[in-house]
Amino acid sequence: MFIKILLCYIFGYIRVSVEGYYIEKLINICKNKKIIIWNLKREKNVKLYFNTSIQDFKEITKIAKKLKCHVKIEKKRGVPFLLYKYKKRKIFAVVSILIIIGIVLLSNFVWNIEIKEENGKELENIYQDISNAGLTTGKLKAKLNTKEIINKIRLERQDIAWMGIELKGTNAIVRIVKADNKPEIIDDTDYCNIVSNKEGIITKIQAQNGTANVKAGDTVTYGTTLISGWLEGKYTGMHYVHARGEIEAKVWHTKNIFIPYKFTETKETGNLENFYSIKFNNFEINLSKRVSKFKIYDTIETDKKFRLFSDFYLPISIRKITNKELVEEEKEYNLEEAKQLGIQQLQQELEEEIEDKTKIMNRYNNTYEKENGIEINVTYEVLEKIGTNEKIVF
Repeated sequence: MFIKILLCYIFGYIRVSVEGYYIEKLINICKNKKIIIWNLKREKNVKLYFNTSIQDFKEITKIAKKLKCHVKIEKKRGVPFLLYKYKKRKIFAVVSILIIIGIVLLSNFVWNIEIKEENGKELENIYQDISNAGLTTGKLKAKLNTKEIINKIRLERQDIAWMGIELKGTNAIVRIVKADNKPEIIDDTDYCNIVSNKEGIITKIQAQNGTANVKAGDTVTYGTTLISGWLEGKYTGMHYVHARGEIEAKVWHTKNIFIPYKFTETKETGNLENFYSIKFNNFEINLSKRVSKFKIYDTIETDKKFRLFSDFYLPISIRKITNKELVEEEKEYNLEEAKQLGIQQLQQELEEEIEDKTKIMNRYNNTYEKENGIEINVTYEVLEKIGTNEKIVF
């Protein structure tokens, strides 16, 4: 709303008076049609004063005519009317030249950094790393070495597969492709063992190449050799191979949670308050005091940058600070409610973690009552294939 009013000032607005018996209906129609009116002032019951944009005034005139209200322009405000007033004077020419020079000078700097990550995969602290590497708003484009910035970031971070920087207008577009964490690939010609990558009890082992090191019923832990990468024959002796086989085991997925009987629930009331400020690059001017009238609240900050066209940003932005009022309510669970809540939450988390639900063999729920709550332990017994290749190092 504030930004729209500010734009109305830039492009011009008018002070209007409306007189008639249906001014209340006119206001409601304007709201429904999203026509911006502000600074409303009522005189008696039949006359209303307000501000509106030049574009919206035409629509208001049509509405007023249907409602048999009289409309009159009281004042004209904004940059266009101010320039028109002084158009025959030298100041108009000087201001126009200064604006053109200002735009040309501003076009030599970066005023916005746009980060585009492949598939929306966000990288932690990437904006800070880009700033530390030398790409910041207010930086002269001629002094930017994009290759050097990319190399600095690539050396610092191992989670980036590719990165590119494109300068368009006053906008720096940073494109990033995230690197995937792939396991070490062992070639089929390499000698290797198959080792356990989970804890569990072996239910089936079938060595297709190599020597089985465990049998059904054995308990294994992380790193236990399941199939050794060697074979021994009566006449051939011992020789190394690339171990292959199928191993299945019972493994356990466990999660814990503590549910207190008494707890404080925080929820929104629906009440909001907005504060605005104008930013000139890193310099900020508050347009109102930021002392909140709420005791407890969440704060959301949004910045709206000004731009002349697609990639020509200006070092001016409007910051909107929205406070959402919160209230705290004391609540209490009984033993059964707390137990059911905890079990339901843990089961949901475990079933999201387990890929094949048909392999779930058993579910175990254990609860431990405490003085101020209940501790819950949920375990799923699952039949899974286990084992990963481990290269034999001589």
